[in-house]
This record gives sequence, structure tokens and C-alpha cells, in this order.
Amino acid sequence: MKNKPILLCLLPLLTVFACREEIVIDLEEGDPLIGVEASFTDELKSHEIILSYTADFYNSSDIRMISDAKVTITDGVDSIAFLEDPEMPGHYRSDVVAGRKNTLYRLLVDVPDVTEEDGYQHLYAESYMKDNVEVVDSVVMKPYQTTTPFWMTDTIICLYPYFQSLPDMSIVYMIHIWKNDTLLSDTLNKVLSIPMAGYAGYYVNAGEFLDHNMEIPIAFFNQKKLREGDRIKADLLSIPPDYMMYLLNLNISLGSNPMMGSPTNIITNILPEGKGVGWFYAASVASAETEWHK
Repeated sequence: MKNKPILLCLLPLLTVFACREEIVIDLEEGDPLIGVEASFTDELKSHEIILSYTADFYNSSDIRMISDAKVTITDGVDSIAFLEDPEMPGHYRSDVVAGRKNTLYRLLVDVPDVTEEDGYQHLYAESYMKDNVEVVDSVVMKPYQTTTPFWMTDTIICLYPYFQSLPDMSIVYMIHIWKNDTLLSDTLNKVLSIPMAGYAGYYVNAGEFLDHNMEIPIAFFNQKKLREGDRIKADLLSIPPDYMMYLLNLNISLGSNPMMGSPTNIITNILPEGKGVGWFYAASVASAETEWHK
């Protein structure tokens, strides 16, 4: 008899968890848009642009890639052609080439479309490749520095960069982290963005900087997953501030559903308006590398 009150309390909970009904909300379906994933940097390499069509919210089928498009990036003088990879439909690559800092780049994409007069849907976007430091002097791995006791402090290893920042307060760094040649920040929701507004002109993480700020880590590692001699590289990409806003907007919308607002209202710089989604950004890159030794 002593268990009876407990059982009576559990009955309402069992009722709640037993009665589940899938709710499907009828969403307005529109024409597919052209998805553009495009970037161009001052790294000497073959750059990649990915084109695909958007899908309905409940569509779980494979992404439909866009083939036979004409893709070009130009600075108004020189034009760089991107050719489709014969083994990867929708993936377009340039020859080995590097962009120039402090230069405005324009992306031109012509997608086959039989409904258009000339047989193509024309899209474009512009992005300015901002300045960057010439070199990151070093990156250092050490336990997380904090004045607040935290039980996991001794298991968290942070990566701290050291470099003379530029006086430009509008610079924003997007951080890419590599471990033994494997990109860890391989999706946009793993990418860290750091506005330099309050740090402009300082030597970051040293000297006068520490009189006004706490140290800035750009990556976090679980010490148990690090092995002696692991190579860690950091890329600091000087990105346009509007691309940072795109990343924030995108991450806020991750996992959204009709109960939380429309999953399609993501900002884009792909024009004309209403024809494409995604983003084109130009960025200059500074890198540094270190090894982990316990």
C-alpha cells in the first residue's frame, strides 16, 4: 500500500509519454531556387563553387545538383573560369590561382533554363576581399585560462593565436581549424567568427592587450583526444562583415521548424532577389601551425 501514492503520481506521466501524434503542417511549396556555395581567397589553389537546387522542407530525397552551368569570377579586368568536375556534378573548380587583397570580386553564374529567352537563368553576387595580417606569429596550445573555477578546466586545451592585429575595426575573422590535415570545422555550424572591433591595433593575446581584455582562444580540444605530436593548424580568414551575419542567421535557423518560424528566411547576397540562396564571399587568409606535446 505504501507504493500506491507513487504509482498514482506516475500515471499522468505515462499518459503524456504514451500519447504521441505526429503533426505535419501544410507548408506552401514554391519553385526551387538556385543554391550557391561560393568562396574565393588569396590562397594559391584550385577554388571550388557548388551549385544545387533547393528542396521542400519535408523533402528527404537526394539534393539535385546543377550541371552545365557557366561560372566565372571577375575583378573587372581578369576573369577566372570555373569548370564542372566530371566526377562530381554541380561542383565547379578553377585552375590554380590566388585572389588579391583589397579587391572587389563579382561572381557570375548562368544556369540552364529553357523558360528563359536566352536559355539561361543569370545570377550574380559581389564580395570585397578585405585586408589581413601578413603573418600569424604563432599559435599556442595550453589549458583553458579562467578566473572562475570549472571542473573541466584541466581537460580542456585551447588554441591561442599571437599576432599584431590591423587597426581596421571592421575586420572579422572566420576560423578554420585543421588536425593532421583534416579540417575539423567542416560545416558552417562548427565555424567560429570573431569581430576584431575591440581588439583592432593590439598585439593579440599579449602585452597591452591583456591589460584590457582576457585571452582569446580560437579552438577547444578535449585533452583525452589529443595524441603526442598531433599537428594543429589555424586559418584566420578575413571575411566581409555581412558574411558573418549570414553565418549567424544560418546557425540560428538550424533545426527550425514550422512551429518556430519559416526555415527559408535566410539572408543571401545572391541576386536577382528571389532567384537564389546561399552566399558568395571573398576572403584573405593568414595561417599558423603547432604541435601538441603534453
